[in-house]
Amino acid sequence: MRMKIRMCQGVGGIIIITMVTSFMLMYNSSSGDRPSAPSPQSSPSSHRLHAPASAVKKPERPKKLPTWTLEGYTGVMDHKPLRMHCRTCALVTSSGQLTGRKRGEEIDRSECVIRMNDAPSVGFQQDVGGRTSLRVIAHSSLQRVLRSRQELLNVSQDTVFIFWGPSNAMRRDGKGHVYNNLKLLKQLLPKLKVYIISRIKMLKFDELFKNETGIDRKSSSSWLSTGWFTMAIALELCDRINVYGMVPPDSCRWGCAYHVQEKKSFECHTNEIL
Repeated sequence: MRMKIRMCQGVGGIIIITMVTSFMLMYNSSSGDRPSAPSPQSSPSSHRLHAPASAVKKPERPKKLPTWTLEGYTGVMDHKPLRMHCRTCALVTSSGQLTGRKRGEEIDRSECVIRMNDAPSVGFQQDVGGRTSLRVIAHSSLQRVLRSRQELLNVSQDTVFIFWGPSNAMRRDGKGHVYNNLKLLKQLLPKLKVYIISRIKMLKFDELFKNETGIDRKSSSSWLSTGWFTMAIALELCDRINVYGMVPPDSCRWGCAYHVQEKKSFECHTNEIL
């Protein structure tokens, strides 16, 4: 009797287990056919709402264009290179060609106005303008510039002065007489922006002259004018150059004054290479 009861209980347990297992298989099968609910993480709208702040790009500020560093032009005393750049330049020659032309206002509208040696502007503003951003000066013109100190130097604190000359005149060991005078000038007017052309730069100018003309400057005993140096410097400094008073090939027929402030000397009475 006990044995029959145990057998019945064992058969009943097996039946119950089989039924439960079948029920679970059916439930899993039916739930697998149902579409799963979208998770919050996979929702596109959720991504937009919870996008990290770093993913939003801020508008970039326009970068300022750096001022050009012009190698070969070093400051007297501090020996720092010249940092200068002009979008538009008016290169004003010292020629008498400008007399009576009334181009002063047009010249002064340029971002930078470049002049040479001791060419004056006071009294000639109507023809040559009144502003000066850069003045290129030959070693031989230094004394004339010093004599015109009140007009050219004392009122020109914002003007850059570049002096050029032979290497023996520009020596910094105490034997260069032009450089010594420039040091004294800088001590008297410490705010004055005074630069010289280095020896290496002068050699590069000689090379440039030979490449452009096919002539070796030293072997041909040629010498370059301040106008030539000024044009070469302007090509490095300026994006656009307007030249005023450049002498045309047939100017000798007109007998024009050599300088705007002179009436007796004439342009064709010189052999300098412009």
